[in-house]
Amino acid sequence: MSSGPDPYLELIRVKVREHMNECADHLAGGGAKDFEEYKFICGKVEALALVEREILDLTQKLVDD
Repeated sequence: MSSGPDPYLELIRVKVREHMNECADHLAGGGAKDFEEYKFICGKVEALALVEREILDLTQKLVDD
């Protein structure tokens, strides 16, 4: 039984979240030069969100075990 989240997984999760927020801020600020870039960045946000979810699920599993 672990006492808390793995510090390495948490570090990776924080970096993933930072990248996701940067992409979202870029889009929210009108930074996409065209629709293709908009779609590309939306895809990055979706992928980063999936990675973050996997990290959170793994962290929870490690804490529960």
